[in-house]
Amino acid sequence: MPDRVDEAHIVERIYSAVMEHRLPPAQKLSELKLCEAFGVGRMRVRRALLLLSDQGIVELESNRGAFVASPSRTEANEIFDARSVLEPAIAKQVAAEISSESLAMLKQHVLLEDEARESGKGADLIRLSGEFHVKLALASGNSVLRRVVRELVTRSSLIVGLYGTSNRTVCPDHEHSDMLGDIERGDSDAAAAQMFAHLIGIRAGLDLSTTRPEEGDLKDILGLS
Repeated sequence: MPDRVDEAHIVERIYSAVMEHRLPPAQKLSELKLCEAFGVGRMRVRRALLLLSDQGIVELESNRGAFVASPSRTEANEIFDARSVLEPAIAKQVAAEISSESLAMLKQHVLLEDEARESGKGADLIRLSGEFHVKLALASGNSVLRRVVRELVTRSSLIVGLYGTSNRTVCPDHEHSDMLGDIERGDSDAAAAQMFAHLIGIRAGLDLSTTRPEEGDLKDILGLS
């Protein structure tokens, strides 16, 4: 079977499906089905799964295969504890020293969120809501922070997919724009406070007593059918 796509493409498609809550926690990622879906050989799929495992998106289990990561209740609390410490500090730093280019990037991103919300593109809105936090870390100019926040946000998406209530699957429509207003004004303390309250609100929308969502067809989930 000819390899028509590379590992990065496979990683990005699976990452996007996780961020958009199309690919549920604990979903089995069959190598054979992924090979068929992407039209690639088994080694390419295995390399992609290893990359996803390094990012905390996929868990590889001996003699069982690959599964979308399924954070425990304890990890859910730890993830949001970490975000509540890290991200307000990032918002404070960015508000104090943001460049015009980074400010324009964040404004454009919020516009994309608004467009997705107004057009009813729920999956896009879920992904964009999470990516705002990654873009904010990018605006800090610190590549390590960006990488850490990206992993935390991805794990958070899995947590929301597993434990989130139906009325809180995306960030509220005004909170990112309000935070961006504080950043544009250079109000570091207000930006940090907004971020902290924002994360508390997301965490409040979790119900850690809920059960796992059902698995779906991989080809349909990845938009390759």
